[in-house]
Amino acid sequence: MERRTIGAAALEVGAIGLGCMPMSWGYTESQRSLDSSLRAVHTALDRGCSLLDTADMYGPFTNELLVGRVLKERRADAFVSTKCGLLVGEQHIVANGRPGYVRRACDASLRRLQTDHIDLYQLHRADPEVPVEETWGAMAELVAAGKVRSLGLCAVGARAVRTARAGRTERRPAGGGARPRSRTHDGTLAQLERVQQVFPVSSVQAELSVWSPEAREELLPWCESRGIGFLAAMPLGNGYLTGTLTPGQGFEPEDLRARHPRFTAEMMAANQPVVAGLRRVGARYGATPGQAALAWVLAQGRHVVPVPGTKKERWAAQNAKAAQLTLSREDLAEIAALPPALGSWD
Repeated sequence: MERRTIGAAALEVGAIGLGCMPMSWGYTESQRSLDSSLRAVHTALDRGCSLLDTADMYGPFTNELLVGRVLKERRADAFVSTKCGLLVGEQHIVANGRPGYVRRACDASLRRLQTDHIDLYQLHRADPEVPVEETWGAMAELVAAGKVRSLGLCAVGARAVRTARAGRTERRPAGGGARPRSRTHDGTLAQLERVQQVFPVSSVQAELSVWSPEAREELLPWCESRGIGFLAAMPLGNGYLTGTLTPGQGFEPEDLRARHPRFTAEMMAANQPVVAGLRRVGARYGATPGQAALAWVLAQGRHVVPVPGTKKERWAAQNAKAAQLTLSREDLAEIAALPPALGSWD
């Protein structure tokens, strides 16, 4: 598989990563299987998807334990990315960015992952009660101690500011012209400017897909201009862009999509033209809609690494194969002309 670099340290990873969260948290609990998940991770590594993305909150903790079982056998094949900064309770999630907690969280992750170092340690969310510089400084100390190789920041608040478009057409400014700037990532950009003064940022992780392209406006160019890697979260639109989901199929209560406004029966039906367009493009190459969606993300820049999540061996292999698909200018123009996705977070 093609290799791509993350950050000024030029850390190399496969062009497509593996999001491990669905194996333990967030999606279709009844379909989880430890053996199946382990096979999925091994399959991804076998095909060059070296970046394994996890977090201490997934489970919580069980996802790191699962990844650790693979790392015990194949540490040299993997680039390990995990996160700190969020605590999961019974019915809530809270941020904790206190330096002492960050140090303890890292040591705990190292134990669960069965490794002596983390390749990329990401701040999941900043704590509003702790200056982000203090949290980032504690993470930088972990690099100096040899426990962590590089630091990354996850985008914050993107869904909270995205404009709801369901059931109406967005108006352009008077006199025509481009749509107004979405301001989706203003908070993340402000945090990045602050932490960059403390210790270099190697990567930023944020949602980026055909149906959620907002990061292309400012966040993606910001990273590219500074040699910072971009990890594209949810590049398959939480599974929708694979074309395997049926409008109105319903989701289990604990599945994140059960509360996602783009996964109501109405919105899933309304957004079928997006999947149809990807299916047309993929068919020219004998590829699936999901592979076309991943190829689109790969085309956004050499510093971009999509991190599709899955818990099944079949999909891990299919996602990895997308790295072999290069879209033409005509393909990209056709995808750009697709109608914007309807339904969003308010």
